[in-house]
Amino acid sequence: MFRIPEEIKKLVNSALADNVPCLLGTVSSEGVPQVGPKGSVLVYDDATLAYWERAKRSAHQNVLVNPKVVVYYRNPARADVLPRGAALRFHGVAEVFETGPVREKVKTMVVREELDRDTDGSGAAVLVRLEKITDLQGNVLFR
Repeated sequence: MFRIPEEIKKLVNSALADNVPCLLGTVSSEGVPQVGPKGSVLVYDDATLAYWERAKRSAHQNVLVNPKVVVYYRNPARADVLPRGAALRFHGVAEVFETGPVREKVKTMVVREELDRDTDGSGAAVLVRLEKITDLQGNVLFR
């Protein structure tokens, strides 16, 4: 069974505080790639990441039509526990939760700084069910 290692969980959950927010890569229905920061990325469970989608711009629209995403994490200060390049790519399938218990659970897990930026409270929870984690050379570290 796929399990995110505990040390990796800690790194992802502290990414924003460590000033290394994760980047989310998406692709539109026309095949146009897009990458942008998501300071709210967190570990939801042993095989799932989550983030709070407050902007609802291109990344959100892309996920709705093409749920295949990659979350990029890089932290040179933690090269001692990360593979060469001090980075990881989390590959998975995203699902948006505009309402309901999953949305409410993720909302309780998101760092306050990100929730405070959702000024009208209309954000959505997004779960990314992971298929694999790779290093910068494309080697599969966890599947």
